[in-house]
Amino acid sequence: MKALAIAATGMNAQQTNLEVIANNIANINTTGYKRARAEFSDLLYQVDRTQGVPSRANSSVVPEGVSIGLGVKTAAVRNVHIQGGLTNTGNQFDLALTGRGWFQIEGADGQTLYTRAGSFNTNATGQLVTVDGYVVSGGIAIPPDALEVIVNDAGQVFSRLANQTALQLEGQLELANFANEAGLAPLGDNLFAETEASGAAVTGQPGTPGFATIKQGYLENSNVDPVKEITELISAQRAYEMNSKIIQAADEMAAVVSKNIR
Repeated sequence: MKALAIAATGMNAQQTNLEVIANNIANINTTGYKRARAEFSDLLYQVDRTQGVPSRANSSVVPEGVSIGLGVKTAAVRNVHIQGGLTNTGNQFDLALTGRGWFQIEGADGQTLYTRAGSFNTNATGQLVTVDGYVVSGGIAIPPDALEVIVNDAGQVFSRLANQTALQLEGQLELANFANEAGLAPLGDNLFAETEASGAAVTGQPGTPGFATIKQGYLENSNVDPVKEITELISAQRAYEMNSKIIQAADEMAAVVSKNIR
């Protein structure tokens, strides 16, 4: 009985959906996290009668056919790259992006990675780094005797040194944009990698057309909506239960046939 296999694909799909929702809720307080959404598509169809073909007597055309679907499959898990809210931290090394764009990070193997989490700090040599120690691209180093660090909306990094009235320019932050942000590969640690699906990175200065501005002393929150996730959770649970009911009903119907044969 095909209903057993069809309902099983539905249960598998809802299990995947539940895992995606669980990950969203787990990262509800993760800086710069972008919620994910499971996308599903129907499986192949078993065609018993094709529409649009002549009838047996060739007197007319069959208006509707008989096609039985074989279930559902997970087509994609899409990261929804929409702006998260901003939180004022007061930390001079915390940077938030308002608008489209990604900070560029130098990975351990020299590969350029991308993040929206701007919770930066400095390492032992004064370089601007992520919380995991990855260097922010641009070669920006803060002098150890700097009294204050200022980052303007255009991504210029200044430091104020003792006995100097003028600010000293330490470097320029550049952002990256992609034609298809959903095509970026999530690597964990708030990092993403460029793929063929995302397209090549297009870099530019913050504040220029198409690129975000930088807000110093702020962090971008996760864009997960708790109410929406709970609603999606309840929906996934109900769909899972309905598929399990179909399996139970199909099993009982098969048992009736088996008993009659005996």
